[in-house]
Amino acid sequence: MRHRSRRPSLAVPVVATGLLAVVLGVALVVMSMQGPAPLPFLTASGASMLPSAAAPSSSAATPTPTPTASAAPSTPKPSATTTTLPTPKPTGSSVVAAAGERVITFVNTTSQTIWPAAQADPKAPLAQTGWVVPPGGSVSILMPDNWNGRLWGRTGCVFNSSGDGHCVTGDCDGHFQCGSAGSVSPETLAEFDLDAWDGMDFYDVNLDGFNLPMWVNHTGGTTPDKISSTGCVPAGCTHNLLATCPSVLQDKVNGVEVGCFTACNVFGTDQYCCAGAWSSRAACQPTKWPVDYAAIFKAAEPTGYSYVYDDATSVFTCSGDCNYRITFGVSP
Repeated sequence: MRHRSRRPSLAVPVVATGLLAVVLGVALVVMSMQGPAPLPFLTASGASMLPSAAAPSSSAATPTPTPTASAAPSTPKPSATTTTLPTPKPTGSSVVAAAGERVITFVNTTSQTIWPAAQADPKAPLAQTGWVVPPGGSVSILMPDNWNGRLWGRTGCVFNSSGDGHCVTGDCDGHFQCGSAGSVSPETLAEFDLDAWDGMDFYDVNLDGFNLPMWVNHTGGTTPDKISSTGCVPAGCTHNLLATCPSVLQDKVNGVEVGCFTACNVFGTDQYCCAGAWSSRAACQPTKWPVDYAAIFKAAEPTGYSYVYDDATSVFTCSGDCNYRITFGVSP
């Protein structure tokens, strides 16, 4: 059977009291030279540390592709060619940020079409919250300088002429433009808090489940982080978790594996979810779980959050005029 878990569009924090508290905590830690504290974590059980997005109202850089096909079937098969949207011309780095803006570029190195999506901070809304990137392509968008939100990639999407339809993974209420809708787990998330403290950005890859290999690089600005352009850090490179996901965590559609759930999402126990008696950093230790599923996630995505307290190797920073590249794919 296929598991599905929808994250609510407005959820109650369980790891911190809110983004402001986290940023202030990070500031204190940075000032004491002990490294950054974690960004708000999106738990597999559905608790979101980020605010849900408001309806888009400002402009972005890349024109919205116009959906043209008929409505999606109720259970479409996952396919690299399941697309009914026109293929956009890659924009790459042709988009230039004006004052108060950043450029974020989606790069698709996979063999399938990917539909990036956003659910953003209502204080910095976006005109677009859905895009499409063909295999080997890239699309650049503009983000407000104080943007705080999450981005992810959807797969196997089919939409009708009104932009309604379905995605096999990462679906957001069946719309091409996600608006304020959250995503369906499992999905790989990129999280940003731009200009969060003292001109510093914070960003991470959050493994709230997994549907696509992903890494994030900065361009411009200054950073102590050492993520290579090919998605590698000293601990390892970016791999496809679908190749190593345990069968009990696999998300399958029509017998085809399309995603990998977290242990919290599947089992829902306090221990796997770092809740209740296991909610503290000292108690929440994957090495003491019945099975250390976090280690499997971390091996595939060494820069990503593999569980709630995996911040020491998962939160990255950049200061100055930082733009970002989100790459979908594995390290070459």
